[in-house]
Parts: sequence; structure tokens; C-alpha cells
Amino acid sequence: MRLRTLIHQIEGLEVKGSKEIEITGITSHSKSVAPNNLFIAKKGKIHDGAQYIPDAIAAGAVAILTDMYDPFLPATQLIHSDISSIEATLAARYHHNPSEQLKVVGVTGTNGKTTVGFLLKHLFDKVQVPTGLIGTVEWIVGDHRFPSSMTTPDVLISQKLLRDMVQAKCQVAVMEVSSHGLDQNRVGEIDFDIAIFTNLSEEHLDYHKDMQTYRAAKEKLFLNLSEDKWAIFNADEKTTFQTKAKVFTYGLEKAADLRAKEIKLSERKTQFTLDYLGIEYKCSSALVGKFNVYNLLAAIAAGICFGLSIETCIKALKNFKNTSGRLEKVADGIFVDFAHSEDALKNVLETLRELTQGRLITVFGCGGDRDVEKRPKMGAVASTLSDITIVTSDNPRSEDPEKIINEILQGCSGPTTVFLDRYDAISYALSQKRPEDLVLIAGKGHEKNQIFAHQILPFDDAEVVKELFEGSCAK
Repeated sequence: MRLRTLIHQIEGLEVKGSKEIEITGITSHSKSVAPNNLFIAKKGKIHDGAQYIPDAIAAGAVAILTDMYDPFLPATQLIHSDISSIEATLAARYHHNPSEQLKVVGVTGTNGKTTVGFLLKHLFDKVQVPTGLIGTVEWIVGDHRFPSSMTTPDVLISQKLLRDMVQAKCQVAVMEVSSHGLDQNRVGEIDFDIAIFTNLSEEHLDYHKDMQTYRAAKEKLFLNLSEDKWAIFNADEKTTFQTKAKVFTYGLEKAADLRAKEIKLSERKTQFTLDYLGIEYKCSSALVGKFNVYNLLAAIAAGICFGLSIETCIKALKNFKNTSGRLEKVADGIFVDFAHSEDALKNVLETLRELTQGRLITVFGCGGDRDVEKRPKMGAVASTLSDITIVTSDNPRSEDPEKIINEILQGCSGPTTVFLDRYDAISYALSQKRPEDLVLIAGKGHEKNQIFAHQILPFDDAEVVKELFEGSCAK
């Protein structure tokens, strides 16, 4: 794309150099610069992109977006006082506004985003509507799957993924939309057709500082919807958002457009009755737990707003298997879950408490460089709802693992066992398990690594369980 076309009528943009150059790509990472790229030198919380401009030019960048003119740079310079405010516009233009050629569904909330996202992809694929996915576990474009680097990628990657979906003949794109992504405008210039709100509880306060700011970030997704779009809300949640869009509600306890009742839980499946427009429908799902009923309702609601019949949605979702690391049964009586907040851990433990015929054994920790206040709260939840509580390391990152564990223990009541090494903690939990007991290994879910201050080591909770099981069977 010619630079002149890319920057046409962008207010406040000053150009130093030729506008006639051809742009072959846009990036904000100097190591990914290719010949004839536009390099965006924006300031981050840790690094200033301006320091990487020489590297970008050396790699072939022919244009630089920056907030300060440098007369000595051998490249066209685009000068703007607020780079982040125009980044989304440039990304969308370069990729020919792909969200306008797709039906885009955004899912936001503290918990449930990943499961709802996979449910929606499964639903649309089942009815022959090719669907792409951008989420915490992976990005799916056509037949290609990529491990995810973050829940909501930056706006340059998001727009490129959407363009790739268009080229792969996708008709729908499902996106998990994080509060960080909304606050940092990572979904700028994405035209959402349906937005889903799952729930809101204490999380990410290391970033947002307070619940009001966290809530405001989530609300942005709904404030940007136009009158012809759909906003889907959990009616049982106290949090409400303003929107101009058409509203559809789902829930269990309060009056809603789509309501589940007569819920029957077991370790193998969940059954319930759906009430929609005064008609009742019997539903069965391979997903386990009351919180997954909410996730199923959210997906069915989106299907209805998309134009599918409720019968089609129920049939398509009946045999959906669990999402990786979300209350995933990895061996008999042993579950792995991504729960890393007080509310998420409480939901999972309450579900397993209802299902167990014996004791409930929990292994968990808290991540470093994240919200400190939730640590004793998670300790309180685990020790209250578990018969055996084992505290260990999660992803300590730059923090001292022992310090994190001690902060968790401040909230624990009753005897608590501590293992600094996560492998040892899981091994101990399995050694304590009796046939009628259930074990929950929480916090990392689908993650394949453990992050320390100076190294990242391979570590997969599910694989560790399988390894320990094989070892015990071989004895």
C-alpha cells in the first residue's frame, strides 16, 4: 500500500519525507521489521520504541511513526503527538478493514472468556459457518493454529489475524477481549457485531488499581457498540454497563431472556432446562459445573442473536468437550484448572465439592508481579473449601516464591502443606489421594511453562500428572 493512501486525512499527522513510498507491512517490534515496513516507535510502560528506530531502519524500515522529528534519520517520518491514538486506524487501513467483512463476537469478563470463545467456535463450525478464534489458549485461522502470546494481542496483530481470517474464508471471528486490551486500545477500529459480558470480580488490580477502573475498561466494549449490534449480559451479575446496542440477557437466578433451571450436576455431565420465550428445552452438556451453565447460556445467547434457532444451538453444543486447562479431567478424579483469582477458585472448588464422594485436595499458588491483595483471599477460599490444602509456586516471575507463599498463608485456616517446588506439590497431592477423593491443581491450566525471575522452564500440570501416574503404575 502506498504511504499516501495509508495516511490519508489522519488529523494531526505531519510528514517529513516522501509519501509515495510503498509500505509492505506495519510493526512496532524492531525484530520483526521487514524491508519497506512502517515502524511504529511508541512508548511502552518499560521501553521507549524510539530507541529501536536505528535497528528498524537497519532491518529495512522506510517509514517511522514517532512523536519527535529527527532530521538525521534516513527514512520518511510520520510525526504525531499521540501515536497510540492513530495506530489502530493505520492497522485497520493497511489490512483493508477486515472486521467489516466478518461477523465479530467479543467476549469480556473476569472468568469464562476462554470457554465461551471455544463454545462459540464449536457452535458456528457445527452449522457450517467457518470461524476464527483469538484467545488466551490459541489463535485459530482456518486450518492453522498458533499458540497465543496473550489473551488480546496488540492492535497490529489483531487486525492482521482478522485479515488472515477473511482470506481463509472465515465468516465469523470470535475474540476474547481483556481489560488490558480495552484499556490499551488493542481492539481499536474493530467492528464488533456481538459483545458478551460474563462476570466481574476482583482481578488485575495490580494494573487497574481499583475495581472502578477495571469495570470502566470492560464497559468500553459496550459503549462502542452501535444501535444495530447486540450486547449480551449476565442478568445475575450486579455489574451493569451502558450501551446503545440491543440487549439480550441470560442467567440462572434472575429474570432473563434465556434462563436455565432444574440443574443437575455430575462428574461426567450437566443437565438443565432452558426457558426461552416461554418454551422449555431439555439440555445436556459434557461440561461440568454450575459456572459452565453460565458459559453455555452465553454461547447459546450469541447463537440466537446471530440468527440461529435455539434447537440448533442446543444440539450443536451438546457434545462439546472441555477447553484445555478449564476444569480439565486429566486422570480419574484429577482436574487441572486455570483458576487464578479468588472468584474463579471458589467457583471451581464449589463445583468439585458437590461432586466428590470423599475429600477435596487442592494444589495452587499465586503468580508473581500480579495483584498482591488476592493472595490471602485465595488462601482463605482454598482452605475453607478443601479438605487438604497444598500451597506451592505458580509463576513467581521476578518475585521471591517464598514471599508469595507466605502472603497466601496469611489467609489460610487450618493445616496447610507447603512445597516450594510445584512438581513436589503435585506428587504429594496424588500420594494423598484415595479412590473416592478429587484433586484440583489450579492456577496454570493450559500453560506449558513456569516463569521465574531469570528463566522460563517447561512445566505442564496435566503432563506432570500423567508422568506421575505412569510412574506409579510402573511400580
